[in-house]
Amino acid sequence: MTLALEQTAQDLLFRDAHTAYAFSDEPVSDEQIQAVYDLVKLAPTAFNQSPLRITLVRSPEARARLVEHMAEGNKPKTSTAPVTAVLSVDLEFHERLPELLPHAPGLKDKYFAEADRRETSGTFNATLQAGYFILGVRAAGLAAGPMSGFDKDGVDKEFFGDGKQKSLLVVNIGRPGEEAYKPRSPRLAYEDAVTIV
Repeated sequence: MTLALEQTAQDLLFRDAHTAYAFSDEPVSDEQIQAVYDLVKLAPTAFNQSPLRITLVRSPEARARLVEHMAEGNKPKTSTAPVTAVLSVDLEFHERLPELLPHAPGLKDKYFAEADRRETSGTFNATLQAGYFILGVRAAGLAAGPMSGFDKDGVDKEFFGDGKQKSLLVVNIGRPGEEAYKPRSPRLAYEDAVTIV
């Protein structure tokens, strides 16, 4: 059986896509990022809760604030990427549920009144959306360099001081530069990863 998606699109999104470690100085426009968002916002989340929030770091001042909280090995590439996205979960996503799920007006209070439940569900669904976001960046013909190596508490305090958002992932975005990619590491074979019961 073959996939419905044509071969070039499969390659763009998966086979030829790698985590980028270096970027050219070609800028990434707000319009490109909006096109990415307008595509990935359509992908599913539970109850359409859409808890992912994206903070674009562009200015030298904001970049310096972010780089301070990156792991040592992630500082150089974050310093030079055309734009960096801090992907976070909105811990008050439930306040938007009446507009995002209008046919279930009581859902906000029925399921998400408790902060712990909101954080668990929101974090899971925002993480799912982060994966969509990376694919959206690739669909735009850009390279993504996702990183979990950073001080989350430091980033949260620096960029989300009100405690209503928690960072999940930092993604450098741009056109790949010279020696942008490392060789692809092995992947598990189908029979090692899939169990049929």
